[in-house]
Amino acid sequence: MLSPEDPATRAILLAVLAGLVALLVYRAVRKDRNEFQRFKRFERTRNRQRMMRKWFLDSLTMFGGSAVIILLLAGQFVLLFQRQVDGWPIGLWWRSLLAGTGGLVPGFATGLAIAVVGGTIAAVALARRSESVPTIGDIGALLPRNRPELVLGAVLSVNAGVVEELLFRLAVPALVFGATGSASAAVVGSVLLFGSLHFYQGWPGIVGATVIGAMLMVLYLATGSILAAIVAHALIDLRSLVLIPMLVFGVQRVRA
Repeated sequence: MLSPEDPATRAILLAVLAGLVALLVYRAVRKDRNEFQRFKRFERTRNRQRMMRKWFLDSLTMFGGSAVIILLLAGQFVLLFQRQVDGWPIGLWWRSLLAGTGGLVPGFATGLAIAVVGGTIAAVALARRSESVPTIGDIGALLPRNRPELVLGAVLSVNAGVVEELLFRLAVPALVFGATGSASAAVVGSVLLFGSLHFYQGWPGIVGATVIGAMLMVLYLATGSILAAIVAHALIDLRSLVLIPMLVFGVQRVRA
């Protein structure tokens, strides 16, 4: 693990950051977009399931592997990043509230849960009155069509919650902070990078993912728990890839 006191650390982390950004952006613009366009043309569920399994393995190895490598290199910057954020005026205000009441964090989590559930109910109500499910970005083709795809949708959702939060809310901010010394750059840079990876969904998807990424970052920094962000992310994806297909289209009753 690289030491914050080592003069070479910043240069090493900056090189790692540049390589990571180049790799992820290239992947989003070329690989992800091309694969998603192919996926949209698939009619047979066998082909759709094969691609979904491939996405699961790719995400697990790429995002999960990158998170592990970055944390092995820049893990000591995680707490340093959090401490600098806590020193911001809004961070000091938040900590003062925490010191004054023990029920604030549970209340915050409860409010988030209500927002997720309320958004799901609203989306389902709108979907039942129309011929298609309302989505942010071009993700309609991703919605499972039968029971096996529903299972894969659940796997993809949980996997995304775990590996993407470990990478974009924990590892990348530590990497950016270690390379630049700026918590602001770490927050903004990681959120923008997360949003840009949804290039295949079009501009609405990029904007929507950026907003969600910012909300998840706030949740992580406010609670100090990456687990809270992981659970919230997984719930958001499960809402789209499992709950809505089940409640609107009853895909759990379609065997293949």
